[in-house]
Amino acid sequence: MKQYPDLTVTIVIAVYNCESCLEVLTERIHKSLKNITENYMVILVDDSSTDNSWSKIIELNKVDKRIDGIKLSRNFGQHHAITAGVDHTSSDWLIIMDCDLQDNPEYIPSLLKKAHEGYDIVQARRIAVAGNYFRRMYSAIFYKLFSFLTGTKYDGSIGNYGIYSKKVYSVLKQMREPMRAFPQMIKWTGFRATTIDVEHDKRFSGKSAYTFMKLFSLGTNIIISFSNKPLNLTIRLGLIISFIAILFSLYNLFAYYTGAIQVVGYASIIISIWLLGGLIIFSIGMLGVYIGKSFDALKGRPLYIIESTTKQTDERV
Repeated sequence: MKQYPDLTVTIVIAVYNCESCLEVLTERIHKSLKNITENYMVILVDDSSTDNSWSKIIELNKVDKRIDGIKLSRNFGQHHAITAGVDHTSSDWLIIMDCDLQDNPEYIPSLLKKAHEGYDIVQARRIAVAGNYFRRMYSAIFYKLFSFLTGTKYDGSIGNYGIYSKKVYSVLKQMREPMRAFPQMIKWTGFRATTIDVEHDKRFSGKSAYTFMKLFSLGTNIIISFSNKPLNLTIRLGLIISFIAILFSLYNLFAYYTGAIQVVGYASIIISIWLLGGLIIFSIGMLGVYIGKSFDALKGRPLYIIESTTKQTDERV
C-alpha cells in the first residue's frame, strides 16, 4: 500500500554531461518512491551536454514514460535548466536535485515526510560536504560575503536539493529575471521552511563543470542580483575618503601658513591621484555592472530555448 497514493510529485534534474549517472539515478528515484506514490514524473533537462546524455534520456523515456526529457538549444546554465523543468511542473510537490548522485535520492521519503508536518519548503542541509578543500573554502567565503551584503543569514551547506509545495514553485514561475540562483530565490519567497540533515555523497563519475572562474562569475552575479549593498558601500567609502581628504587639506593649509611646508610633497600628490583614481574607476565599474544587468533584464529575452522534448521524439516515431 502506498503511503500517499493520491500525491503527485515532480522531480526536476538539470543534466550536463551525466550520461553514465542517469540510469542509476532514475533507478534509485524509482526505489525511493515505490512505497509512496505512483503519481510522479522525473523531468531531465539536458543543458546541451557534449556527451550522449540526451540519447540516454530518450532511451530511458522509451522504457518508462514517467521519465520526461527536455533538451535546451545551448548551454544556458544549471539554474536556467532548473527553471525550464519548473515551468513544466504542475504536481502537488516539486523536488529539485542534481544529476551527479551527490544528492542522495534515498532522502526523498524523509523530505516528503517533513513537508507533511506543515512546511512548504524542506531543503537538504549537507552535514558532510564532498569535494576538495579549495572548493569548500571558496563556498564558505562566498556565503559569508553573501550574508553580509544581503543582510540575511544564509547557510552555505544548503544547495538545490529539496522539496517545494505548489504555491512556492508557482511564485518561482513568476520570477523571470535573467540572473537565476535557485536557493536564493526560494529563500526570497518567505514561505514556511525547514531543513533535514543529509549526507552529501561523492560524484558518481566525472568532475564538476564549475571551474573557479565560473564559480567566481556565478557568485558575483548572485550578489549583484540579490543586493544593492555594494553600491551603498561604494558611497560610504567615497564619503570616508572625502572626509579624510578634507582633514588632509586642512592640515596642509595649517602647515603652509605656519611655514612647516617649504616644498610641496611629490609622494602625497601621487598617492592621492592613484587612490582617488582607483576609487573612481571602481565606482564607475560597479555602477556599470548594475546598469548592464538592468539592460539584460530589459531585453526580455527568453530564459531558455527548448530544442526538443521526449514527447516530440515519441510523435516522430
